[in-house]
Amino acid sequence: MKHTAFFWFVLPSAIAMLLFIFFPIVSVVLQSFHVAHEQVIIEVENCGPFGCTTATAIDQDATAALRAEQPLGQFAGLEIYKDRNHLAVGEIGLIWDQSTGLRDFLGNLMNLPFYKALGFTLTYTFVVTPLTVIFGFVIAVAVNAAARSLRGPMIFFSLLPMIVTPLVGALILFWMVDARGILGTALRWLADDPSLSVKADTGLMWIMLMVYGVWSSAPFAFIIYYAGLQTVNTDTLEAARIDGASRWQQIRHVIIPHLLPLTTFIALIQLMDNFRVFEPIVSFNASAHATSLSWAIYNDLGGETQQLSSAAATSVLTILGVAILLSPVLIRTYRAYGKA
Repeated sequence: MKHTAFFWFVLPSAIAMLLFIFFPIVSVVLQSFHVAHEQVIIEVENCGPFGCTTATAIDQDATAALRAEQPLGQFAGLEIYKDRNHLAVGEIGLIWDQSTGLRDFLGNLMNLPFYKALGFTLTYTFVVTPLTVIFGFVIAVAVNAAARSLRGPMIFFSLLPMIVTPLVGALILFWMVDARGILGTALRWLADDPSLSVKADTGLMWIMLMVYGVWSSAPFAFIIYYAGLQTVNTDTLEAARIDGASRWQQIRHVIIPHLLPLTTFIALIQLMDNFRVFEPIVSFNASAHATSLSWAIYNDLGGETQQLSSAAATSVLTILGVAILLSPVLIRTYRAYGKA
């Protein structure tokens, strides 16, 4: 392809990436270095028949002029990143000095808003991602091995969690684990504890959120793996079968190596999606037990007092977290293709 043709072919995508990815990220980074202007306070003297009194009032004109002159706000540098709602640089030293051991330190650290959200986000990501890959692969192999007459219904039911709107799916599971729901009743019966409540227990709520995460994400992995299974060389499988390879040996030595690039792709997508977990927390109304980085951004932007700078700083930290998580997989993929 000539350079001119390649330039015009890539130009629309490059413009879209600049407008919808690069410029918004730059804007968020700049906003994270600024805080809102403080209101200009002036003293006003009120005089009456019994004398004069002095009171403070907000100078609306001066405040508006200041905001118009510096729309991003007052430059604060890295102070937002170091405050208690984010990295909490000052509090970490105090917590370390007051802790009796590493376990006590980590427990106290989880009381800080950012690290509490980061702890659940990382736990959710590292639990849901591999389980999604495993269940998606198992379902794909099972469907591919089923009789042709059964594949249609099996594919439909396997893709059902993907078809259902995430919010609706989360609400359905939320109602099922309610004290009057089928799952909530079954758990109380199995535990022989009439007072057991998933909604009131932090550990059970975390498990339920992860169960929903796997349930809603496994269809994506399944459909990718199922498509990849259609490209497996049947001659290679037949040769392995003739040589006496069992079903498990065929999967381990033929199918899994063939689908390894797809596994990398699924892992990358799931890492990004799971690190930005948000909908289950809102749907399950689980913010008292679990918060994520995305939920922290939503919380800063909600309400009457929108904390734009705090939300921007958390967004930047979330982007850095995704980049750190993806870097090992990307480096390994680059090296693999570089050697090839």
